[in-house]
Amino acid sequence: QVQLVESGGGLVQAGGSLRLSCAVSGRTFSTCAMGWFRQAPGKEREFVAGINWSGGITTYADSAKGRFTISRDNAKNTVYLQMNSLKPDDTAVYYCAADCSVRQTVRPRQYNDWGRGTQVTVSS
Repeated sequence: QVQLVESGGGLVQAGGSLRLSCAVSGRTFSTCAMGWFRQAPGKEREFVAGINWSGGITTYADSAKGRFTISRDNAKNTVYLQMNSLKPDDTAVYYCAADCSVRQTVRPRQYNDWGRGTQVTVSS
């Protein structure tokens, strides 16, 4: 039902910062929990950060804590991932995903809608 488009990826030096954006279509955005995931070549997709429908609750993978910040602007139908102190290990394709289920009580979350991803490359 919803469409997601990531942007903001690119090449950055270690220690630098990058902000990813995910634009979501439709007025249903404010009812959806959102998440950021990443996948490096030859590795499994992993969770990076999540945010509930209102933005009042956020969660982070251990690798992201203290460096990354997820936020959302429901008026703009957009979720963000601010990444600071980037490391080469952060190099991956980053995807945003939406859990727009009615109850949003299932864990793991029902991330049924995905963007195509944006490449983040961190050089040493």
